[in-house]
Amino acid sequence: MKLVHSEPLATVAPVFAGEAAAAAPRPAVPAHRIRSDEEAIDVAEKLAVRFAEEAGERDRERRLPIEELDLFSQSGLWGITVPKAYGGAQVSQATLAKVFAILAAADASIAQIPQNHFEIVDVIRSTGSEAQKRELFGAILSGLRLGNAFSEFHGKNVETFETRIVKTSAGYSVSGRKFYSTGALFAHLVPIVALDEDNHVVVAIADRESKGLTVVNDWSAFGQRTTASGTVTLDNVHIPTERVLPAHIVYEQQSAVGPQSQLIHAAIDAGIGRGAIALAIDFVRTKARPWIDSGREHAHEDPYTIAAIGDLKIRLHAAEALLERAGRQLDATIAETTEETIALAKIAVAEAKVLSTDIAILAANKLFELAGTRSTLGRHNLDRIWRDARTHTLHDPVRWKYHAIGQFYLNGVKPPLHSWI
Repeated sequence: MKLVHSEPLATVAPVFAGEAAAAAPRPAVPAHRIRSDEEAIDVAEKLAVRFAEEAGERDRERRLPIEELDLFSQSGLWGITVPKAYGGAQVSQATLAKVFAILAAADASIAQIPQNHFEIVDVIRSTGSEAQKRELFGAILSGLRLGNAFSEFHGKNVETFETRIVKTSAGYSVSGRKFYSTGALFAHLVPIVALDEDNHVVVAIADRESKGLTVVNDWSAFGQRTTASGTVTLDNVHIPTERVLPAHIVYEQQSAVGPQSQLIHAAIDAGIGRGAIALAIDFVRTKARPWIDSGREHAHEDPYTIAAIGDLKIRLHAAEALLERAGRQLDATIAETTEETIALAKIAVAEAKVLSTDIAILAANKLFELAGTRSTLGRHNLDRIWRDARTHTLHDPVRWKYHAIGQFYLNGVKPPLHSWI
């Protein structure tokens, strides 16, 4: 496919830090429909070239990637996991991980924005009625983007929710306050995690322009700066009955939704590592000077630099191999979902997450060590790679991955029920 819109999408006013954001306009034309795994990877590779062009400038200015996201969702990539029965490509989880890694190597912020969109696609597939699947999958394939109003800032832990959904004469009403709301500012539909009157977790999908739903651009982290992962406030937001999903089916019981979400995080980290290594190689070959004791004319002839690049590539390829292995295990788990196959998927993804975290942080550090002091100059803005790596790898601490993996292999203990392993 060509990476252009057949008709221009409506423009969006810039959103500055701390401001409430207007809803994104809905696409004027339907999104492209991707048909195969191969096409998904091809489209991702073409988009990655485009996204890399101004990634540094967007980070420096905290300029939100509005135009890029329109191109991204219109490309059809946001619909690639929709089941074939509903018109989607239903790509493998291994392919999905490759797509995210390709995009994260170009711009990790853009790659992270749809992560929760894909989690909700899985929730719809696993818990939605036929009517809900037809409506929501159709909306996604047309180019609508799902956001995220899941996490809360002040709870005891990530599973503590204060947001409530109550029955009304016209459907449901949701009130609460969310943070880490990656994707909500750019979304057309905002899935909200809330507790019902029986304290069960549900996902209520609100129209982005709903009265009482406010998205504030107050994300101030030093990394992943253009994800707009800030605040969503919900003040008696109306939710139609047909937009409420019984998510407790997958969140309060063993399911593949958790490891599917974790796989994308691991893929983003692997992509950051891949991008950092590519930037290191380019800088060493084109800008860096050889160290005086090397006796070489060019930095890329330094034997220690050569060995370091070799080490990074080995570690990257190991992370990518575990990522693909995890994706294949997830595909098998989705095809035959049992407690045993879910445990295998969680452990496989945890193993991939350990190595992808390691390579993201190591490669981001080595980028500067091998490229030298001039790589720290502001005009290069290479510190964004380390900042992105350090920020994104804080998702779901790896120290607990080691524990879960050891418990599984040593003591036969299955991973925890929750979605963060």
